[in-house]
Amino acid sequence: MLRKKDLLGLKDTSAEEIIEILDTADGMRKIVESDRKDENWLFGKTLITLFYENSTRTRTSFALAANYLGAREINMGVATSSVQKGETLKDTGMTLDAMHIDFIAIRHQMAGAPALLAKNVSASVVNGGDGMNEHPTQALLDFLTLRRHFGTLSGLKVAILGDIKHSRVAKSNLYGLTKLGSEVTMYCPGTLMPRDIEKMGAKIAKSREEAVEGADAVMGLRIQLERQTGGLFPSLSEYSAYYGMKDELMKYAKPGAIILHPGPVNRGVELTPSLIDGEDSRILDQVTSGVAVRMAVLKLLDEYRHR
Repeated sequence: MLRKKDLLGLKDTSAEEIIEILDTADGMRKIVESDRKDENWLFGKTLITLFYENSTRTRTSFALAANYLGAREINMGVATSSVQKGETLKDTGMTLDAMHIDFIAIRHQMAGAPALLAKNVSASVVNGGDGMNEHPTQALLDFLTLRRHFGTLSGLKVAILGDIKHSRVAKSNLYGLTKLGSEVTMYCPGTLMPRDIEKMGAKIAKSREEAVEGADAVMGLRIQLERQTGGLFPSLSEYSAYYGMKDELMKYAKPGAIILHPGPVNRGVELTPSLIDGEDSRILDQVTSGVAVRMAVLKLLDEYRHR
């Protein structure tokens, strides 16, 4: 059973809790892939999706997860809410809490916003991505995808290439994968590599070939132009030429290695179209796993609240 009412990140989530989420999500995948998705585990419960940043996959995935479990999902349109009138996040949370909701899935441009919200509400808060900090459910769906393919996460080598400095996905993956016995190797321009990433457990490669060598899975990360202040690399074309994942690099990976990406993909920049659409790609499988993982998280948080 989960040890807290919220899921804010994987840095402070134990390996045992991660495995429990993945085990539960395995069962949820069967529901997602079935003809009838009308479970009632969360009947009468309400999820608010509070997204201060644009999102398609994550917000829709949370909404479907709630609906498939019998809960109601309400999308709070931040652009038309009292936030635009100057309401603070704390006040927004307290207002929602006074309506006796059960869950809040939040995405925010500032690191730490979900933690602040969680301290001020009795509802369970799930971090849908906060600044350059963490994106725990994305990492969990990556783990589920990997485990379904390889049967285990222990002993895997995962290569992560892309905009690591601005990537909350990379950080959550690093926290979780190392706890579960995987080796994580990263590669990107020096200007996009956090200084302390090795202290967090990552191995830093000196080339794409070294990063991919012996990898079971290769994960591309989106170049996040919206988070950059400029000057971190010359151009997208040069980034693609010198740092993007190319088809020919897969010969360095283990036979049967798979391709992952959190999406949306900048085609031809982080990954070639043939890798995105090829037989080794598990990008769409990640999307399916995302609904299952968020179903599992909501169910387990509800069980914690009512234990």
